[in-house]
Amino acid sequence: VQLQASGGGLVQTGASLRLSCAASGFIFSSYSMGWFRQAPGKEREFVAVISARSIVRDYERSVKGRFTISRDNAKNTMYLQMNSLKPEDTAVYYCAAATAGLPTSARQYNYWGQGTQVTVSS
Repeated sequence: VQLQASGGGLVQTGASLRLSCAASGFIFSSYSMGWFRQAPGKEREFVAVISARSIVRDYERSVKGRFTISRDNAKNTMYLQMNSLKPEDTAVYYCAAATAGLPTSARQYNYWGQGTQVTVSS
């Protein structure tokens, strides 16, 4: 199993980034997929989750309306479009896969990627 997150970078406040998460080694289309982030000195926190067939999405309150989670099951890839970025969005972003439900707790995820750094300067 492999989850490869990419697309992070250094941007200014108000800019946009699109993160990607390429999956392999499991049946991607059967898993809910989520994004989490972890800032220095803080716990890993939920950002967004999408159901296996993209029917349901959920977001952490502070990113709702700015971030959009999506997936392409034909490409075994998940995305996070991040608009209107703020300095408080600075963190390492992780993608993860869960066998069931729409979990917002990291403990409920089965597989994790290695993370991609997003830094938003003020």
